[in-house]
Amino acid sequence: MFKAKIFVSSIKNLLSHPQFEHQQWRGIVKVRLKWVKNRSLDHVIDTDTDLKAACLLKDAIKRSPTGFLTAKSFADWQKLLGLTVPVLRFLRRYPTLFEEFPHVRYANLPCFQLTGTALLLDSQEQSIHQAHENDTIERLSKVLMMMRSRTAPLQSLHSLKWDLGLPDNFEKVLIPKYPDHFSFVKAPTGVSALRLKRWSEEFAVSALEKSNEGEEMGDEYRQFKRGQTTLAFPMNFPRGYGAQKKVRAWMEEFQKLPYISPYEDSRHIDPNSELMEKRAVGVLHEFLSLTIHKKTKRNYLRSLREELNIPHKFTRLFTRYPGIFYLSLKCKTTTVALKEGYRRGKLVNPHPLVRLRHKFYHVMRTGLLYRGKGANLIPREDILLKDMENRVEDKEEEGGDYDDDDDDDEDEEYEEIETGDEYDEETSDVED
Repeated sequence: MFKAKIFVSSIKNLLSHPQFEHQQWRGIVKVRLKWVKNRSLDHVIDTDTDLKAACLLKDAIKRSPTGFLTAKSFADWQKLLGLTVPVLRFLRRYPTLFEEFPHVRYANLPCFQLTGTALLLDSQEQSIHQAHENDTIERLSKVLMMMRSRTAPLQSLHSLKWDLGLPDNFEKVLIPKYPDHFSFVKAPTGVSALRLKRWSEEFAVSALEKSNEGEEMGDEYRQFKRGQTTLAFPMNFPRGYGAQKKVRAWMEEFQKLPYISPYEDSRHIDPNSELMEKRAVGVLHEFLSLTIHKKTKRNYLRSLREELNIPHKFTRLFTRYPGIFYLSLKCKTTTVALKEGYRRGKLVNPHPLVRLRHKFYHVMRTGLLYRGKGANLIPREDILLKDMENRVEDKEEEGGDYDDDDDDDEDEEYEEIETGDEYDEETSDVED
C-alpha cells in the first residue's frame, strides 16, 4: 500500500510538470474495430438477469408489511425487472422460492410469499452483509470518492445496489451506522443524495494500482520517473485482433500515455485530449472493478456520467477498447463487463455474496422441476439446500459456472452494430 501511495504522489508531480501539457496529445492513430459477440459473457448476463429479478422480488416480498405480494401489485414490473415474460409467470416458475396462495378476500387474486428455503437463503445473505460490512463501506466510499462533488443521487445508488453488493434498504440499515463517513443531502437538482464526509487516502488506490503492487513495483516506479508508462491495462482481445499491426500499434501508444488515477482531480486535463480518454477508460475500469459481478448496465453509468466526468457518448469507449471491456446487448438492454474479471465464463475471484447468489440460482433451477406439481412434492428446505450445496461444490471443483451450459470465452462472433448512447431510464419501487 505504501508503494501505491508513492505512485499516486508521483502522478501528482507529473501533472504539475511543464512538459505535461504536450503529453496529453500523442497523435494516436484511430482504428475502427468491429463489435464482437461473446457467447460466454452473454450467457452470464442472460442468467444473471433472471437471478437478479428473483432476488429483487425476494427483497420486495420481505419488505412488504403483509409479508406477501399480490399479482396486482407487480403487474407492471416486467420491464423494470428486465424480464421477457410477465412477472406472474416468472414467479410461478420457481415454487422452491415463491409460494403461491389465494388472497383471503379475493379468491381469484394470486398472492406470493417466500418459502422456507428462500427465507433461509435470505438469512445467510444478511450474515454475509454483516461479516463483510467494512468491505461494503470501503466500496461505497470509493464510488463516492470518484464523484466530482463526492455525492451521488440515492436513486442511482438504488439502481446499483445489486451490482455493488449493498444490502436492501442500505440507506436505513447501513448508512446511519456511519455518521462520520456519510450524510444525506439535497443535490442541486433537488433530489436526495448521499455525500461522502470523510476522504480516505487508504481507499484512494485503484484496482489497477493494487494489481501492480509487488516485487516489480520498484522497476515500474523508475520507468515512471523517466516518463514511461508505469501501469498498463490488462488486455484480452477477441480472436484475431491482437495480431493486427494497426491494433497493436494503437494499443501500445495508448498504454504509453500516463495513467491518471480515477481518484485524482481531472479538471486540468483537456477534455478533448487522448489523455482524458485514457483517464475515462481508467474511471470505467475502476467502477466495474468495484462491482461484485464486474459488470453493470450502461444506463446506471449514464446517470452518474457528469459526476464521474466521462464523455457524453462514453459507450464508444467500450467498443473502442474490446480488450478491456465487453458490451452486451442481451435481454433488451446494454450491459458492460470488465473482461479481466472473467475466465471461461466465470468470475475469477467471486465475492462471498456472489457465491450465495449461485446457491440461490441453483434453488431457482430446481424449482423448474417442481413447478405445477404441488407444494407437497417440493423437498423440505434442509434437503433442498443440502443438495444444492453439494451441487455448487461439485461445479466449483470442476471449474464450471453456476449454470449447466459449458460455454467458452472463445465462442465469439464478429458483427457490425450501432451502439448509440440514447436510452430510457426506468425506475421503480422494486429496487427501492
